[in-house]
Amino acid sequence: MKNLKASEASPSLGGGLSNRQVTMISIAGIIGAGLFIGSANAIAVTGPAILISYAIAGLLVLLVMRMLGEMAVAQPDSGSFSTYAARAIGPWAGFTIGWLYWWFWVLVIPVEAIAGADILHAWFPSVPPWAYAVGIMMLLTLTNLCHVRHFGEFEFWLSLVKVLAIIAFIVIGTLAVIGFWPLADISGAARLFSHGGFLPNGPGAVLGGVLVTIFSFFGAEILSIAAAESQEPAKQIRRSTNLIIYRIALFYLLSIFLVVCLVNWDDPQLPRQGTFQYVLSMLNVPGAKRIMDFVVLIAVSSCMNSALYTASRMFYALACRGDAPAAGKRVSRHGTPRIAVLASTLAGFLGCLANYLFPGKVFGFLLSSTGAVALLVYLVIAISQLRMRGILERQGQPPQFKMWLFPWLNWLCIGIIGTVLGYMACAPLYRYEALMTGAVALIVFLLSLMVTRHRNVASVTRLTPAREMDIEATRL
Repeated sequence: MKNLKASEASPSLGGGLSNRQVTMISIAGIIGAGLFIGSANAIAVTGPAILISYAIAGLLVLLVMRMLGEMAVAQPDSGSFSTYAARAIGPWAGFTIGWLYWWFWVLVIPVEAIAGADILHAWFPSVPPWAYAVGIMMLLTLTNLCHVRHFGEFEFWLSLVKVLAIIAFIVIGTLAVIGFWPLADISGAARLFSHGGFLPNGPGAVLGGVLVTIFSFFGAEILSIAAAESQEPAKQIRRSTNLIIYRIALFYLLSIFLVVCLVNWDDPQLPRQGTFQYVLSMLNVPGAKRIMDFVVLIAVSSCMNSALYTASRMFYALACRGDAPAAGKRVSRHGTPRIAVLASTLAGFLGCLANYLFPGKVFGFLLSSTGAVALLVYLVIAISQLRMRGILERQGQPPQFKMWLFPWLNWLCIGIIGTVLGYMACAPLYRYEALMTGAVALIVFLLSLMVTRHRNVASVTRLTPAREMDIEATRL
């Protein structure tokens, strides 16, 4: 298989993302409100052993991104793992995982819009929350409807704020742990082993912690989608994939280590106030709540901006393969898939409307179905790379960017994912989410069989540039 350029893999998209923009998107792609706020719930469930959960989840993401990087360097494509699954496993796999991934991100759009609206409403209560949510969604829709470089520039500055906020927190937290923070008398790491020890809720809680924390990392794969519209996609993917281990260690492991050192894991105020806000307030940082509200507002805006971009590109890729309405592959003169953007935005508006009309009911029901989608996506990536490597080697085309210790680390990754999914299905706390995800996945799978059963090999290969790979994949 030839190393195609982004313009060849996605011939109608505008390739306007600069290397600077893609680099910042890849750095901050795993930084969302889940780190600033949601990590408090993970700590409350697991205790200080949440560090093990983050380490396992980080290892899983590292391995998956390396596998995805091998495929993406060989052939950058805006459909990313959905396209690779269609070629390596079969059209039904690309259809199923592509729509599940789109489903995940269009539900993230209203979640982030509602979170941002609540913050703005607290600041300016004269305006109703739904008006803020609509305003945020319209603003970010406009950035995605314009040239892709406008999305990239907007996301660059949002990401920069998130990165600077975490670096500032790490500096403050480190000074406090070593006893050099003048505003509070909190130091040392004794809290790692107090209040029930390092594993207060037992080893099983570590797996539960993985299930919670894995969704904080979900979004790292956006790199392979965004890089397809950059100037040097293969170079960007290779460099960013190599550096992801340092980002996980810095942004997650170090910051969470500082949290569990500075506050009690079982303090009921921790999940109520949010991770970083509670730590800063305990350290007597002036205006801690207002500072973190601003950072979280930036984080949810960034996440929503990326969610809309990612959902629209996946919709576009599905349309190009004939798995979505053909109108989805139409692009503007700037190379922006506007129909795909509007379709994803409309789905987000419907989710937002469902939340306000039926608070805590319909939308919560829909959202619960996204619980294990991240793990299913990672599982498909691992299987796709496992099969694609075999196809490439039989064709005498060795990959330029190789997965480590192939295929042993692939099987380790698949084993970890299978273990966590099995725990999710058995644990009462997560059984409902597993049931909902399984039901949605089954529905999408049956739809994929209905859509793809009448296709022949020729129709599939016309829609993808890798003709020989598709023919062999459909035979496997």
